[in-house]
Parts: sequence; C-alpha cells; structure tokens
Amino acid sequence: MTEITLEEQILDRIKPGPDEKKKLEEVATELLEKVSISARILGISDITPKLVGSAARDTWISGTHDLDIFISFPEDTSREDLENNGLLIARKVAKEGENIEERYAEHPYLNMQYGGFDVDLVPCYSVESASEIISAVDRTPFHNEFIKMVIPGREDDVLIMKQFMKGTGTYGSELRTQGFSGYLTELLVVHYGSFRNTLRNACDWKPGLSIDMLEHGTIKHNDPLVVIDPTDPKRNVAAALSLNQFARFIDAARAYSEKPTEDFFFPKQKEAMTDNEIIDMITSRRSSFVAISFRPPDLVDDILYPQLDKMEHSIRALFEEYEFYVLNSGYWVNEEAIILIELATSQLPLVKKHRGPPVWAHTHAKGFKDKYLGSDELFSLYIEDGFYVADIKRKFTTAKELLEGRIQHCSLGKHLGKTIGLGFSIVENTDIARVNDPGFRKFLRKWEQGK
Repeated sequence: MTEITLEEQILDRIKPGPDEKKKLEEVATELLEKVSISARILGISDITPKLVGSAARDTWISGTHDLDIFISFPEDTSREDLENNGLLIARKVAKEGENIEERYAEHPYLNMQYGGFDVDLVPCYSVESASEIISAVDRTPFHNEFIKMVIPGREDDVLIMKQFMKGTGTYGSELRTQGFSGYLTELLVVHYGSFRNTLRNACDWKPGLSIDMLEHGTIKHNDPLVVIDPTDPKRNVAAALSLNQFARFIDAARAYSEKPTEDFFFPKQKEAMTDNEIIDMITSRRSSFVAISFRPPDLVDDILYPQLDKMEHSIRALFEEYEFYVLNSGYWVNEEAIILIELATSQLPLVKKHRGPPVWAHTHAKGFKDKYLGSDELFSLYIEDGFYVADIKRKFTTAKELLEGRIQHCSLGKHLGKTIGLGFSIVENTDIARVNDPGFRKFLRKWEQGK
C-alpha cells in the first residue's frame, strides 16, 4: 500500500458526502434566518448573523456536526448591551433547540443541540480589523474570510491533517489538550502547501520556529511554535500549543514518514486495564505510586484543567522539597479527579542529613550549633569537609504523611483548594486497582511496560 493510497482511503472515510453537506447548509441557513427574525421581533437592530469556523470553510470532518453562529453587533454597542441582547436573541432562537446551556468565555454565549448539530450562538463585535478587536471572539470572522480566500484546492489536505492530529492526540487548542487549533492547522497546510509537505517539514522543526506568512509580525513571541496571525500582526496563532504537544507532533510526523499506517489516523482504542494488569504494572516497576482522589468542582474544562495542571505540578514540587524523588505524574478526571504520582520510594529514613555553614563562618556557625544542640530533632552534630553537619529527624517519613500534613499548603488554585478542604483520599500502590472507572484504567496504560 502506497502512502498516497492510504491518504485517499482516509479521505474517503472523513470527507462529508453531498447529503451531509446539504443537511449542514440547510440547518445553517435556517439558524441564520432565525437569528435575523428573532432580532427584529425583539426590536434589536443592526445585527448581522454569520456562520464561521470549519463549517463555513468546508474544512469539517464527516460526523463532526458543529455550527458556530456569530451574532455581530456594531462596535459602538456597550458590553452590557452586547451580552444582554446577544443572549436575548440566542434564547429566542434556542426555543426550538435541545440541551440548551448558557456558557461563558470572555462573555456569555449559548450552546444547544439543533437539527442534529451542536450549535454555539456567540455575540461579537463587528470591527474594522482583527487588530482592533474589543472581545477575543471578534477576530474569528476575519479568520473565516482569510481562510476562505487562500484554502481553495487544499481543503482535502486540511481534512487529512486534522484527522492525523486527532489520531495522534495533538488536535485541539482548549486548555485540556493544548494542541493545534483548527485555524492553526489550516494555516500550516496553506503555508506548506499540502499534508505531506507539512509533515515533511515538521520532521525538522525545533522550538522557536516562526512562520509569518505575510511578513507583518510586530511582536516577538517566545512560544515553541510561532505562527503570526495573517489578520492580526500582534498575535501568535500557536500560543496555546504546549511544548509537549509540539514535540509529540514532530515525533508522530517522523514515525508516519518512516512507516505510514492507518493507526496514525484511527488508533486502536485502549482497553481498560484489569486488576491483575494494574497490579503487575505497579509491581514490575518497583517504584511507589500515590494517588490523591477527590470530587472535582463543577467547572468548565478551560477553568478546571489549568487548576488540575497547577495542582499536579505543586504536589510534585512538595515531594521534591521533602526529598521524595518524583519519577512521573499525571492526572485524570471524570466523576472523581485523581492526581497520580510515581515516586522512587514512598518511605524515607527518619534521619535526615542537614549541612550547615563552614566552621570559620563564626557567626553563622554559632547560630547553627545553638539551633540544634539540645534539640529533640538532633541525632548527632559533627564536622565534615570543614562544614558543620547535623543529622536530624525528618518531619515526614512517608509520602502519605506528607500529603496529609502539607497538601493544603500547596498551590492548588481557587476552586480546587476549596474542594480539597472538604476532603480527599490517598490510595497507594496496588490498592489503586480498587478504582473501577474504565476511563482511569485506560489512563493507567501510559505506565504499562512496552507501551
């Protein structure tokens, strides 16, 4: 099987057919009309409804039924009127929808299910250029127009690239994923010309790579990948891309270039680990696993995941501070949240060696001796290589004791700090097999030997 044949087969699976495209166009047209009619009924003038995103640019993957309808207000509209009137229009349109939910990004918008589509109704300002935006969403219509101008002939390559990124876990700019946005994916394909050229170039990417298609950037960015927004010279489209996701994409591009297979686009689904598999995995590593489990607060992903990330790093730092060597870590969340830390050992000796100042630093040396001589903490005090050394009692000898005693002093984020204050549990080593959620048991496969 040649590389071209494989990509053609992938395209056949992901490219929307005529009936699916027709359905999308009908529902989008219907919603745009409903927005205009609802605004007139409510006496709200000068709004313009627009279809934006991949649905408007013909770069959407079959089965991905998302519609982004922007309700555009004149730029002299107050923020209060934009929010209130935008939601009034959206609520009226949504009366015929299902699973209606008001959400909040920079300002409120409405999400619903309508005609088999996941629909966002988003108020925005109609501004002269993307560099003059009033709210973050205002630049999206400019992205729409730019891509529609430069994408013709490359839509299929974008579809293949999006599926490749989905399959390799690098697609999506939300804070949960920190990967490539749809707009960034489109720009990369336009810049390099095709799916294969993009991958070929990605094999040699390095952090600090800068792409400025219009050569108009005005600000220096320090992100792993910099792609200057063609509609806004100050903005890096790749700002949400993490270093790890940048590296994962490079690794996937190299692996695919060496041996292209369908698994890059449609990876085999992980199965939940069995009790025996979890126990074997943990015992075979001969390390120590500590899991902090708690009920997560009800937050949108873009608020919850940064706090989970912050909590994971803070707990790692706590362990390192108290001389527990961290090998690996990760977090998982569903009905409960679990921060999982792998340590070289979860138990340390009671004695801890604490080196003080050199003997000839008279004042500091005296202070050090006075602090420990006669103290209940001290095992012994001696001189080694010209320095005073105190062998003292360690405050926390197990990882569990440390977490119980100090987790509230970690930087947990506003919402997680309150949640942890209400209670948490600690599970260690093979007892982790007691967690029955299939999602968590799939998450554990990242530690499995040979995987």
